[in-house]
Amino acid sequence: MAASLLALSEEELERRVVAAGGRPFHARVIGEQVLGAGVLDYARMTALPRSLRGRLAAELPILASVERAAVRAADGTTRLLLWFPDADGGGASVETVHIPPRPRSRAERAGNGATLCVSTQVGCPVACPFCASGRAGLRRNLTAGEITEQFVRGRALGPLSRAVVMGIGEPFLNLPALLAALERVRAPFGLGTRKVTVSTVGFPERLRSLAPTRPPFQLAISLHTPFDAQRDELVPAMRGTPIEEVLTAGDDWFERTGREVTYEMVLLAGVTDTADHASTLARRLGGRRCSVNLIPFNAVEDSGFRRPAPAAVEAFRGRLTDAGLVATVRHSRGAESDAACGQLRLRSEA
Repeated sequence: MAASLLALSEEELERRVVAAGGRPFHARVIGEQVLGAGVLDYARMTALPRSLRGRLAAELPILASVERAAVRAADGTTRLLLWFPDADGGGASVETVHIPPRPRSRAERAGNGATLCVSTQVGCPVACPFCASGRAGLRRNLTAGEITEQFVRGRALGPLSRAVVMGIGEPFLNLPALLAALERVRAPFGLGTRKVTVSTVGFPERLRSLAPTRPPFQLAISLHTPFDAQRDELVPAMRGTPIEEVLTAGDDWFERTGREVTYEMVLLAGVTDTADHASTLARRLGGRRCSVNLIPFNAVEDSGFRRPAPAAVEAFRGRLTDAGLVATVRHSRGAESDAACGQLRLRSEA
């Protein structure tokens, strides 16, 4: 028997509802209540018979996860630590981050919800030395239901306008579960293709095989350096894969989907923020339909890396824009609560 409602397919849910004394259409009502309206208590689903509500509450929890912590930063960013049970009786935890919109006028805030940063694996096999997420290695993939639960719990903190799959894990190494979860939440959460961004280190063959299906998300590739030897060190999972192969796969993505790729660069003081890095990156991306997102390093304990000075970041961006590229700087949120890019990690499960 499934551990929770969100672990079930539509067909499985219908069978469970009928077995509990309900009618097939009650399964649809439950799905609309949970995913569409955010109702997480059977007692509030008054369209269901009282007896069915009671039996489902006793037999089929809506959520499998336990919220172990919710850490709120001064800017309103909230980092959730969620614990999921394992099949062997143990458990594993991941983090997801709810990032509210920046303060604006009342008119600008209207209809402007939060961004949710979603994890796809327990741990990460990529092991970038500047990122906390891969320090404990990979424990396991998250299921589609567990990814879906992050959306449900995130929305419970406030309306969502966007989702970025940039939390713990490498999404392209758990694509079936991610795609199933996105298919489930897209319509009820109002998350169209342009409102979901998936970040990957850019496995060329996986990109080429997925592009013809035109998946429902924008693509970001974590490049981090324009130099092959340095990328082997900064992105160990891609060791031996030439950057040009990644960029060519990005070109193919644009041709197949019509959506430009965003290339992400973490700026490490004195390591990847130099004028040589900027000019070489500009040459490699010149003529390609893409944009660049610059990410000043967020502090990770014992990493040995430092955050670049704002002037160095702006100089880097200026060299890219002078070369005709579209380049933006990511202003990370929640850094003081370890909720910013590169800071998410496996936490205590005790």
